[in-house]
Amino acid sequence: MSDPQSEAPQSAVPETVATADLAGETPELDLGQRLALAEAKAAEYFDQFVRARAEMENVRRRAQDDVSKANKFAIESFAESLLPVRDSLEMALSVASPTMESLREGVTATLRQLASALEKNRVIEINPAGEKFDPNRHQAIATVPASSTQPPVPANHVVAVLQKGYLINERVLRPALVSVAQG
Repeated sequence: MSDPQSEAPQSAVPETVATADLAGETPELDLGQRLALAEAKAAEYFDQFVRARAEMENVRRRAQDDVSKANKFAIESFAESLLPVRDSLEMALSVASPTMESLREGVTATLRQLASALEKNRVIEINPAGEKFDPNRHQAIATVPASSTQPPVPANHVVAVLQKGYLINERVLRPALVSVAQG
């Protein structure tokens, strides 16, 4: 009588091998069966590795596409909010005989539109008159003796704002240009 396991082809994994515990507890197997089990596990792990690698590549590619689209269209909202400002300026230039008062009203209205567009896009004005000098948000252009300012300004405080600064999302877009009281 012949042994049924010896008649099985070498590449087939016996039933006892397929149900072997992954912790290393295997019934008495000959070297060929253990090799077949190890090769089957290696093929399974390699397949899992290839699939995980492909998934990671897909995730990386999708993330790269998302960043590319975000960079490409990030300014879209800001540009849309500035279009009415441009329209107002074009209308002002198309008026045949503007008066000083109508020009002033138009410029004031356009400035309000611009301020609204900037605010909508989280661009915040820095106007630090009278505040303590902050080198992170202000750029000192000149110093003035504190005793010579009217009204008196404490030392290391902003006396005059020469040019307003701006923040975008709490990050300095442009520092305010200021004169500072010297103590």
